[in-house]
Amino acid sequence: MSIFDSLAGGVLKSVGGDASHPGLAGEVLNMVGGGQGGGLAKLVTAFEGNGLGNVVQSWVSTGANLPVSADQIAQVLGSGPIAQLAAKFGLAPEDVASRLSKMLPQIVDGLTPHGSLPDSDALQEGLSLLRRHLG
Repeated sequence: MSIFDSLAGGVLKSVGGDASHPGLAGEVLNMVGGGQGGGLAKLVTAFEGNGLGNVVQSWVSTGANLPVSADQIAQVLGSGPIAQLAAKFGLAPEDVASRLSKMLPQIVDGLTPHGSLPDSDALQEGLSLLRRHLG
């Protein structure tokens, strides 16, 4: 099993144990890939700017991932983007933030297997493989 098989399985499990909201994982991948969210580096900077640098750096590093709460996710991403995702997928904003608190650590960790942010080409390659596995 490749790292992307494992990551895809973990992401699907984190969105509720089934594939009921794989589109949410796809939106997160778009955000990390640069789409509306500005990319992985911008996401890391946003966590650092909100006093959660140690948390996000644990996801990037090769050690254990520190947990993040739904409230912390809402603090970093803001209520607007979370509300948009909630409306798009018919979920409560609190549910979206909770799901993101499980998904983001796994996604960031999986995209940074060497303990540092990948260059743009490597990031896009990883995202492409992960998108294929998520279906």
